[in-house]
Amino acid sequence: MSEMHTRRAVLGAGVALAGAAGLASQAVTPSRAHAAPRRTPAPSPARAADQYVTPDGPEVVDAEARRGAGPVRKVSLTATSSRLELGGGLTVPSWAYGDRLPGEAIRVTAGEILELALANNLPQATTMHWHGLALRNDMDGVPALTQQAVKAGADFTYRFAVSHPGTYWIHPHSGVQLDRGLYAPLIVEDPKEPLAYDKEWVVVLDDWLDGVDGSTPDAVLDELTEGRGSAHDATGHQAARRAADGDAPSRLLVGASSDLLGGHAGDVAYPHYLVNGRRASDPSVFEAAPGDRIRLRVVNAGGDTAFRLALGGHRMTVTHTDGFPVRHTETDTLLLAMGERYDVLVTAGDGVFPLTALAEGKEASALAVLRTGLGAIPPATVRPAELDGELVTADRLAPDEAVALPERAPDRTVRMTLTGSMDAYDWAFDGKPYDPAVRHPVKAGERVRLVFTNRTAMWHPIHLHGHTFAMAGTALGARKDTAAVLPGRSLTVDFDADNPGLWMLHCHNVYHAEAGMMTVLGYLR
Repeated sequence: MSEMHTRRAVLGAGVALAGAAGLASQAVTPSRAHAAPRRTPAPSPARAADQYVTPDGPEVVDAEARRGAGPVRKVSLTATSSRLELGGGLTVPSWAYGDRLPGEAIRVTAGEILELALANNLPQATTMHWHGLALRNDMDGVPALTQQAVKAGADFTYRFAVSHPGTYWIHPHSGVQLDRGLYAPLIVEDPKEPLAYDKEWVVVLDDWLDGVDGSTPDAVLDELTEGRGSAHDATGHQAARRAADGDAPSRLLVGASSDLLGGHAGDVAYPHYLVNGRRASDPSVFEAAPGDRIRLRVVNAGGDTAFRLALGGHRMTVTHTDGFPVRHTETDTLLLAMGERYDVLVTAGDGVFPLTALAEGKEASALAVLRTGLGAIPPATVRPAELDGELVTADRLAPDEAVALPERAPDRTVRMTLTGSMDAYDWAFDGKPYDPAVRHPVKAGERVRLVFTNRTAMWHPIHLHGHTFAMAGTALGARKDTAAVLPGRSLTVDFDADNPGLWMLHCHNVYHAEAGMMTVLGYLR
């Protein structure tokens, strides 16, 4: 079951921090940075397109055929300009999927074929990315890489097999459109669901500025990059390139700091933080009965904000991260990077309880409410004690045996250095801004090790399309598709190259990505 409001779907935890003290990735030292075994040295990124699998090539078609052909689930969705009510009487102009924030949850059962007809009624081109899904490459929604952008006034039908159950979400991969209202949860049901629970609460966290006092994400990107906007408009990431409204306030964030994030917490000063499209002054309310076992599916759809999440008066049992099950682990609070998802179970107490999402390092919070009995709605500023309690990070989670990546020496190691600075706003991999023609080669069947070394003063949540990786350490850990690399640290992950195509790898801070911190893993023919 899931709660539903007439204006919006009720949607739906910790930043994946690897290594030292359970909080950060391992410190960057020459000995640690070069310790990973490998059999085949990774070639330098290459531009020769004819040596790579194409997104619609026979290798991709064959891989899709092996996923099988189940029943077809048809969905229609319209991306359109809309006026969105954020609670407390605040209505803003934005873009959304329909007139809901977040968009209505898409539900499909693992083993089905999802066929989604997207109508683009926006004033600019767009695409749809299926965050976390291992799907066929030409349906991944990256313009000028896996498909041509869907032009304004046009439509496009995405069709692909859905193999893995879990909590996922959809959003554009065009410019900074993600930082508007264009997002929705994607729930892939497990036909053999092993969890027992009474109710499901889908929770989507967001930071919001679009339409507030004349602000737009495109103007914010221009302010951050001093007018350069997107570093790669010509490649199909269509930034609006509109000048900032002369009356719009500056959205540059100064002084945001978090020890959990290794220092600087974010670049953008958002006026509002939302849970399921609502401000803390007028939160959404989820109703249950005392003793109900509730499954929370939590998504961080923010553009620039990590959220620390806790449910007042309750411990949480983590069951999944990024769609994949883990050994059940209890915690008080979780930290979610942009793009991360966590599933947790709670046994509801009797009363009214705040679900608080602290905007980590930004001195603000979002709020939703669990109601099982009598009591007043908590104030917007409520801070449950659990926020300062036990924090379980992704490196402490062990995968469920059913999804654990088998131990295997890597066949190929790909090393990348995260570069850039706040002053220049020149975020990149290895000092080179995104170029879709430059690929890091891998081969089908390989075990690939990715080693990220963060030489910047900022944390970066790194997301890999089309695959899940295992957090690497003394043993292979939880399966993830998004994990944070803290300043001055490194992160090592392993994945099996089992889904041919051209796959985006990028920072999921939407402004860092648009400034250039994106690259491509390409399967060799």
